[in-house]
Amino acid sequence: MLHLTVASTGSQHIVAALEAPNQHYLTQGLPGAHSKIGYNWGVGEHWGSAVRLHHDMLIECLTVLRRRFDIPASRCALVGFSQPVGLNYRFAASHPSQVRGVIGICGGVPRDWEEDKYQAVTASILHLARDEDEFYPPALSTQFADRLRSRASDVEFHLLPGGHRFPSKAKGIVEPWMARVFGV
Repeated sequence: MLHLTVASTGSQHIVAALEAPNQHYLTQGLPGAHSKIGYNWGVGEHWGSAVRLHHDMLIECLTVLRRRFDIPASRCALVGFSQPVGLNYRFAASHPSQVRGVIGICGGVPRDWEEDKYQAVTASILHLARDEDEFYPPALSTQFADRLRSRASDVEFHLLPGGHRFPSKAKGIVEPWMARVFGV
């Protein structure tokens, strides 16, 4: 994700990538010598603790980066692909002073987004969905912009061709959005 994010945002930015804590095999069947490993943030049964861990890890990472590079929260953004998208939206609505922007790629809006436990989102949001996404099909994803606007005043939504993959044309959308939001 680090290389894909840098390719989308540009190399002039400081980019840190958090690896989800839960390991799993990406290949079907029994694991073997060539099995690939992936990482996820958790499953429904323990979702509350997964959300808390995600928030704790982000707060720690943002604190370290801001201190190390002397940057304010108003210069920080979160970028997520798939599962972390909803987690990042939860973070922005739970800790509104921590980031200025959130970019969600091929992910969803939290099911509990409309509940009172979240605050108004002060961050600008860019959401990129795909028209052949098998996990977030257009019938679902085209509703995300309106749902996000229930908490955030600055929401930009794009439906791009393709399946559940990081879009190769993301840079053409992300860079202008970052220039508008961050003045870069």
